[in-house]
Amino acid sequence: MLPALTGYDPAALEAYLAAEGQPAFRAGQILDWIWKKKAASVEAMSNLPAALREKLSTSFRLHALDHTHTQGSGDTTRKFLFKLHDGRYVESVLIPANPALYGERSDRRTLCVSSQVGCAYGCKFCASGLAGFSRNLEAAEIAGQVLMAERLSGERVDNLVFMGMGEPLANLDNLLAAISIITSPWGLHLGARHLTISTSGLVPQIRRLAEHPQQIRLAISLHGATDEVRGQIMPVNKKWGTAELFDALDYWNSKKKQHLTLEYILIEGVNDHLEQARILAGHARRLKAKVNLIPYNTVEGLDWVRPSEDQCRAFRDILKNSGVAATLRLEKGHDIDAACGQLRLKQETEEGIIEAPVKRK
Repeated sequence: MLPALTGYDPAALEAYLAAEGQPAFRAGQILDWIWKKKAASVEAMSNLPAALREKLSTSFRLHALDHTHTQGSGDTTRKFLFKLHDGRYVESVLIPANPALYGERSDRRTLCVSSQVGCAYGCKFCASGLAGFSRNLEAAEIAGQVLMAERLSGERVDNLVFMGMGEPLANLDNLLAAISIITSPWGLHLGARHLTISTSGLVPQIRRLAEHPQQIRLAISLHGATDEVRGQIMPVNKKWGTAELFDALDYWNSKKKQHLTLEYILIEGVNDHLEQARILAGHARRLKAKVNLIPYNTVEGLDWVRPSEDQCRAFRDILKNSGVAATLRLEKGHDIDAACGQLRLKQETEEGIIEAPVKRK
């Protein structure tokens, strides 16, 4: 399989061009066509010599993934399905104008980006891991989702959230390489403060990321305020319990300026008890964290259901009355299989790439 040009930084591209007897400045032209002008083909790079365009076309793929399908919803949320070079699929979700999403302005567009094909961590509310883990995405495949979303939508993506398919911190090296492309002036030039990494709680990687110089935001998939409740939802809690997790978050706070976000999917009869809200409020106050409450998004193959809106609001109000910044996200895209991994799961099952997952509880 030919390498993708979207995986090359200026130094790597200059080295290739030097070996081909081409001047270094051509690297800047190529990267400008890819990331700024969003060229549909190498042939469209009109200021390159014809011989170089021909050489690039035979030596590289332009993009690391191919768009196969878009689902759009009534609220203009769009889910993109992308096919990879090995025939597997990943998905990204473009979420417009959502004032409750991490406290950002309501006129912003947020893209939810995948980092793996499938997931090994088996969070009990999520479709991403229903068919298991296949592989990590390469940097070009991660950054390429953003490029493709902008090309397909014709809109600038203002914020990225790495909380699509997969556990981002389990693919940290490739993730950081992709972030370098996304934030670089020669790439998409999106500020690191507009990037949020969401993790199920991989403690060593949280500590490593805390040392990273860029001011990336961090969101924790908590979903339970105690080990007893969180352990029913998050298998990772057996390896790193809440005490170890909160200790790592204290370390993060000692290194970073941005406030943490605690993500909490509300599931009826599992973690929506108001006592959990009171305990969660204590954790959030100590960590100076915001809380993002998300009513459960129905996933085919799982039995859980979302609580009533009244119960969700009561849970939120306990947090707010305790002095915690809390938002209740009545999520967009509920009509387009917007829960992580659902569209990809449906497509790969139909093609016989994977077997239909066994219903789990």
